[in-house]
Amino acid sequence: MRELAMNNALPSPAANIKYMKRIGTYRKLLNATETTDLSQLKTNYRNLIKEWHPDKIQDDEVRKAEAEVKSKEIIAGYHFLVSIAPETKMQHLEEYTRITNTSYVEDFEHKGQNLRITFQGGSVYEYLGVPKSMYVKMVNSPTITRFAKRHIFNSYIYRNIGKETEVA
Repeated sequence: MRELAMNNALPSPAANIKYMKRIGTYRKLLNATETTDLSQLKTNYRNLIKEWHPDKIQDDEVRKAEAEVKSKEIIAGYHFLVSIAPETKMQHLEEYTRITNTSYVEDFEHKGQNLRITFQGGSVYEYLGVPKSMYVKMVNSPTITRFAKRHIFNSYIYRNIGKETEVA
């Protein structure tokens, strides 16, 4: 879904703070650092899930409810960190390069600092930390796909968020 672009949008001085905070929060939750590899992240995730699994708590309903919330946060954090991990990116680099070089941008949506792009063929990627000023430039460019190739695809942290399916 396209939003109307405002020509007077000012670039955010802290364009990357919001997504960096999200990454930092998830890293802290999973006891991970920038250099933590996927196998260590998985180990940390499994240990935390064992500790916070709601089925482990039988007598205390308050702690059980807390454990449900905490376990959902742990799962969300793990999936997010795996999706932006260098190992994951390297594993899917060939496909990402093919999609960004050969497919047209079919649809896009900008919320906060996140730009969600749907490509021809249904692949959907989320780009983190994209300031509104960059989004406005993209919307106002004569060729959105060309602009995105030059200024977005390889300039921002991205993650694959799946494929859109057609509803019959």
